[in-house]
Amino acid sequence: MATITNNLHLLVLGFVFAILLSSMLFTIEQQTVGIVQRFGKFARLAQPGLNIKLPIIDQVIEELSLRVEELKIEVETKTADNVFVTLTVAVQHSVQPTRVYDAYYSLDDPEEQITSYVFDVVRARVPKMKLDDVFDNKDEISEAVGLELASQMTEFGYRILKTLVTDVEPDADVKTAMNSINAALRQRLAAAEQGEAEKILLVKRAEGEADSKALQGKGIADQRKAIVDGLRDSVNEFKDAVPGATAADVMSMVLVTQYFDTLKDIGADGKSNTIFLPHSPGGLNEIAAQIRAGMLQASAVSAST
Repeated sequence: MATITNNLHLLVLGFVFAILLSSMLFTIEQQTVGIVQRFGKFARLAQPGLNIKLPIIDQVIEELSLRVEELKIEVETKTADNVFVTLTVAVQHSVQPTRVYDAYYSLDDPEEQITSYVFDVVRARVPKMKLDDVFDNKDEISEAVGLELASQMTEFGYRILKTLVTDVEPDADVKTAMNSINAALRQRLAAAEQGEAEKILLVKRAEGEADSKALQGKGIADQRKAIVDGLRDSVNEFKDAVPGATAADVMSMVLVTQYFDTLKDIGADGKSNTIFLPHSPGGLNEIAAQIRAGMLQASAVSAST
């Protein structure tokens, strides 16, 4: 009976010792610092890894992260041209490892404090700018917010790594109006470009037609000159072959021959219209005289050039 009682006492003592041991040991994650208090007063900082504390006497009241955290803040304000706009400011901050005590005990709500400073800086600067300037000077606003936060939060154990104005959102009606203005501007530019393209096409087409007509005219002139040169050579050869024949006789014979050839070609075409021409000898002589005169004038002009 005594042996059973002793074993029971040992079991109870072991159980109590295990509870005490488990309450003495605790772990802290990497990039985290534990705040240890003793009877409500700061005692020490617990570093990452396995730590020991006095049971009941010591308490780990907080595990403070040393990682870089990002806080996004939306600030609504008004610009100099009376446009309401919402700015989204991203603040990247962290606790200084050497000032964990100040970071924990100086501020009740650090993020609320950071938000207040951001509101103060943004609402002090943006109302002095027009809406277009707000878009153009986002970096300036970010820099001003960063400088203000850095100077204020350093004394509380926080460091401000970066502040960014990530978004500028005007009022919905203003945004719609801006989109309409941009759309109208782009349409006007597109219409101007299209008109310029059509103008270029018309000019090129006109230049092409002009060149074509010039070439066509030159071709006709060259053709006529070739005809005149050929007739002149034929007349000279005929005069040499037939003694006593004059140029007028040769031209009359050539023209009358060409005239009858033309009548033959017209008559051979079943779709040709009826042509009324004087066929008396006097009429033929008149036609021949007119054609001969024209050809001789053309030949004289060609010889003079």
